[in-house]
Amino acid sequence: MKDLSAVGRMWHLYKKGGITPAVASMFDAQNAQHMAFIRSFMKEQRKNSLYDVSLASLEAVVFDLETTGFSPYNGDEIISIGAISVSGEQIITEQTFYSLAQPKGKIPDEVVLLTGIHTEEAAQAPELITVLRKFLEFVQHRVLIVHGSGHDKHFLNSALWKTSKVNLSHRLLDCMILAKRMHPKRASYSLDALLDSYEIESISRHHALHDSVMTAKLWGKLLREVMEREVTTLGDLYEYLSH
Repeated sequence: MKDLSAVGRMWHLYKKGGITPAVASMFDAQNAQHMAFIRSFMKEQRKNSLYDVSLASLEAVVFDLETTGFSPYNGDEIISIGAISVSGEQIITEQTFYSLAQPKGKIPDEVVLLTGIHTEEAAQAPELITVLRKFLEFVQHRVLIVHGSGHDKHFLNSALWKTSKVNLSHRLLDCMILAKRMHPKRASYSLDALLDSYEIESISRHHALHDSVMTAKLWGKLLREVMEREVTTLGDLYEYLSH
């Protein structure tokens, strides 16, 4: 009877104001606010065109996720997000973001060993929708930079869809793809291999913030190289990567 009443209330709200208030009524008020913010933010983001921006002064955010596995569509979850701001080659060390995210299930032992994040610790973290909102508030409308974008983009898209029924609309650059384009004969493009090749010290691997900082240093090295090839704007870079 209670379920029927809830459905009836939702139908009444739908007839009065549409799907958004109807869906929002089924969530806790704070989560409804987070969802509304994320949906509005992604809609606004789609309007931005950054092709003429100089790479030398490109405002971007380098980020990394730690997750419970490799497939967000089979129940694996985000357990932490780390990020740091960059402007061109410069790392803005005072502008960082880091948060654990509360998973629904137990963190596998091998992930605990890899990341140092325990289920009990993560259980005290904010809900994923709260962490996503704070992350987007940190990012604003800047370009996102990551190493190995397939994994992170899939997890972010899955999380945004589950919580807010939107997809990531930010422009995204991948250090791995850039390194492959510039150095097609390398044996490995893993983060560890590239850090070693560019003589960047590896510290606390598989911690989302530390990995973001190391990726930001790698981005700076790759950016300098690609600009020496007369690739000077974001539009130039996308064209260079498309060949």
